[in-house]
Amino acid sequence: MNGEAPARRPADWAMVAGALALSLLLIWAITREPLVAAAFAGGIGVLGGIGYVLTRPRPTETQTEFALPDWSVTVAAIENPDIAIAIIDRAGRLVCANARYENWFGAGHAPPRLPVDEASLERLARAARSAWRDGRGVTDLVESALADSGVHRWKAQAERVGRGDDFLVWRFVPILATDPVADLVQHLDGKLGRALDRAGFAAAIVDPDGVIRAASTGFAARALGDILASPVGQDFVSLLQQEESDRISWAREGRRGNPLTLYYVPVADPDLPGEPDPDTTPSLMLVVDSGVGLGGGTTEVSAAAPHLEALLGQLPLGLAMADRDGRLLFANAAFLRAAGREGEAPPTYPTDLVVREDKGALSDSIRRYGQGPATAGDIAVRLASQPDDPVSLSLAGVRGLGEAAVLLGLTDSSEETRLKRQVAQATKMQAVGQLAGGVAHDFNNVLTAILGTCDLMLLRHTPGDSDYDDIQQIRANSNRAASLTRQLLAFSRQQTLRPEVLQLPDVVAEISQMLKRLIGEKIQFTVTHDRDLGSVRADPSQLGQVIMNLIVNARDAMLPRGGSLSLLTKSVTAADVRGMRSEIVPVGDYTALIVEDTGSGIPAENLGKIWEPFFTTKEQGKGTGLGLSTVYGIVKQSGGFIFADSEVGRGTRFTIYLPVHHGPPASAAVVVAPPPSAWAGGGTILLVEDEDTVRMVAERALARHGYKITTACDGEEGLEAVQSGGQFDLVVSDVVMPSMDGPAMAREIRKLVPDLPVLFMSGYAEEQLRRQIDIENVHFIPKPFSVQQISDKVAAVLAAGR
Repeated sequence: MNGEAPARRPADWAMVAGALALSLLLIWAITREPLVAAAFAGGIGVLGGIGYVLTRPRPTETQTEFALPDWSVTVAAIENPDIAIAIIDRAGRLVCANARYENWFGAGHAPPRLPVDEASLERLARAARSAWRDGRGVTDLVESALADSGVHRWKAQAERVGRGDDFLVWRFVPILATDPVADLVQHLDGKLGRALDRAGFAAAIVDPDGVIRAASTGFAARALGDILASPVGQDFVSLLQQEESDRISWAREGRRGNPLTLYYVPVADPDLPGEPDPDTTPSLMLVVDSGVGLGGGTTEVSAAAPHLEALLGQLPLGLAMADRDGRLLFANAAFLRAAGREGEAPPTYPTDLVVREDKGALSDSIRRYGQGPATAGDIAVRLASQPDDPVSLSLAGVRGLGEAAVLLGLTDSSEETRLKRQVAQATKMQAVGQLAGGVAHDFNNVLTAILGTCDLMLLRHTPGDSDYDDIQQIRANSNRAASLTRQLLAFSRQQTLRPEVLQLPDVVAEISQMLKRLIGEKIQFTVTHDRDLGSVRADPSQLGQVIMNLIVNARDAMLPRGGSLSLLTKSVTAADVRGMRSEIVPVGDYTALIVEDTGSGIPAENLGKIWEPFFTTKEQGKGTGLGLSTVYGIVKQSGGFIFADSEVGRGTRFTIYLPVHHGPPASAAVVVAPPPSAWAGGGTILLVEDEDTVRMVAERALARHGYKITTACDGEEGLEAVQSGGQFDLVVSDVVMPSMDGPAMAREIRKLVPDLPVLFMSGYAEEQLRRQIDIENVHFIPKPFSVQQISDKVAAVLAAGR
C-alpha cells in the first residue's frame, strides 16, 4: 500500500451519519432542551472535523531502495577476454575479478601485490596510492614474473568507485609486441607514403640482401616512370646509377637526371639489446633530389616538415633534429627513451639532456656539424639520467632540410650498461677472491706453527699445571682463527669440497634441532618441503653451513621483536626457468632452497654489496662480514645460483638454485677403500718447507714418532739431497716455495726415484692443487694441522705404500 491510509467507502460514511442522528434524537427526547441538543451537535461536528484532519490520507515520500550487492552480476559485467579487471576493497582484499585476471595473475593475488618484478610492484603501489588519494592512478609498464603466463607486459589503471569510495577497480591492458618493419610497410602503402611523395621523398623498404620489400608510389614513379608499376622484388641498387664523381641519380633518367641524396635508416626494434645487425635488419631508404628542400624549396622549411616528423616518430631508432643554433626541433619517442626522458616533452636544447661538464662539448659539436660540410661523427657524452656511464651520441650534418641542420642519433644502452656493471662486479669479486685465497694460505702457515707449538708444549704439561689452561686457550683461539681462514677459502671458492648425491630435506633434517636452538622462542619457524624433489650433488657439511648462516642472519634481522621464518624446498623445472627469463640461470631442472623472514629487510643501496667479504650492517663486534660471502662461495663452487630479494620493513627472501643431479645414485658411485694397515713406525723422511717455524714444528712432531728427518728450506735444496744419494721413504713438502716450488721438485725427484711417495702440505684447497699439479701417487694434508694429524698422515701414507 506504500504507507497510505485505506480509502473510506460510501456505506461507511452513511452508517456514521445515521449513528450521529440517532444520538441527537435521544438527547432531544431526554432533555427537551433545544440548546442542549444544538451544543451536542456542535461538539460532534468539531470532533468529527478534528478526526478527519488527523485521519485523512497523506502522500508518503518516495525513498530510493538499493539492492544488496550481487557480485556474480558484477563479474558478468566486467567479463572481458582481452582486459584483466579486478575490484578490491579498502582492506586490500580481492572482491571479484574476471576470468582473464585469474588466468594472468591468479585468484590468490590482489593488486597491487601481484607476481611481477620489483620495479613493477613499486609502480603498482604508487598507482594505488594515487587512486585512493586522487581517484585515479595509472602505470605504463607492468612486467610479469610468471612462468606460465602468455602475456608478460601490461598497462595498469586503478579507479576509486563506490558510494563511500570504498573500492578500487583495476584494469590491466596487455602491451603486445609489434613488428616495426610490417608497420612501416603498411604506412608506406597508405597516407604516410603519399605525404612523403608530396614532400619530394621517394621511400622504399629494402631487405638486407638489397631486394625491395615495399615502396611508395612516388618511388615507383621516379624509379620506373609509372606509379602503377611495382618495384617490389627488384634490386634496389639496380634502379640507381653512380658516376665517377660519386654522383648518384636514377638509372632510368641517365645523365640528364638530377643528383640524388640518399638517407639510410635501419628499421629495428629499439627494445632489443645491442646495435642493429646490418646483415639481418631491413632498411628504410629515403631518396630526395640534392639541394632541394622539403616541398621543393631550397632554404625555407615547408609545411611538409610535420610529415617528416611523423615518419621519424614511427622509427624504432632514437632520432632527433636540431637547428644550427642548437635548438631541438623534434625528438621521437625512442630518442627520449634512450635519453631517460620517456613520457616527457622534449627539452628546448639537446644540451639539457647531458651533465653540466658535457654541455659545452655537445653545443660546439652541433654548431660544427650544422655549419660545415655534410659529415657525420660520434661524441661521447654523459646523460643527466645516468651520469656515471658515457654513451655515444651520433651527429650528422643534413642539407636540404631548412633549419633542421643536424640529425642526432641515440641508442638505448641501459642493457649494455647493466651487463658492464655485472662484468665489473664479477671481476672485482674474482680479484678479492684471489686475495682472500692468498691471505688464507699465508695465515694457515702461521696457524700451523702456533698449533704445533701448543701441541708440543702440552706434551710437557699436564692438566692442573698453571700453564696448561693458558696453552689450551691459545690453541682454542688458533682453531677459531682457522675457521675464519676456511670461510675465506669458501668465499674464494678454493676450499676442498667432498660432494655427495643427496636430498635437501635430509640435510635440513640433520640440522633442524640445532636450527631451533639458534632461532629461539620469539621467532615462529616453519619448514616446508615440496614433492618430487630432484637430488643434488653437494657437500652436505658445507650445505648445512649455508643454511645455518642464512638462518642466523634472518634471526638477527627479526630481533628483538620476533617474527616468522620459513625454510622451503621447491622443485623448479626447465619450463619454470624458461619462464623466469633469467640471463644468469641456464635452462634446466633445479632444486630450490628458500629462506624467507619478516625482518627489517635490506636497503636497496646495500642489496648489491651483501655478497662482498667484510661488508656488514651489524654493530661493531657482532659480525665479521664473511657469512654471506661464504654462502655465495659455497653455492657457486657447488654449481648453483643464489639471489636475494628484500623490502625494507617487509623482510628478505634468499633463493638458492642447485642443479638436479641426473647421474647414478651415490651408492653406485662411491667405492669404499679398505683402511690402511697400521704403520709400525720408523723410516727416513725428507722434509721441505720454506717457513722456519712450520718446518721446526713438523720436524719435532715426526722425530718424536721415531722418524729420521732430513730438512730442506726450498725445492732446490730438497732436490740436491736426493741427487747426492740420500735414501728416503717419503718426501713431505710445502707446495708454494720461492725459487723451485714443491711440484717442480717432485717431478725432478720422480725422474731419479719413480716410486718415491710425496706428501704435500698446503693452505690451498686439495681439489684445486690436484688440478694444477697432476702428479701420480701424491698425498695432501691441509694447513693448519696439529702434531697428531701430521704424524697420523705420514704413518697412513707409509702404510699405504708398503
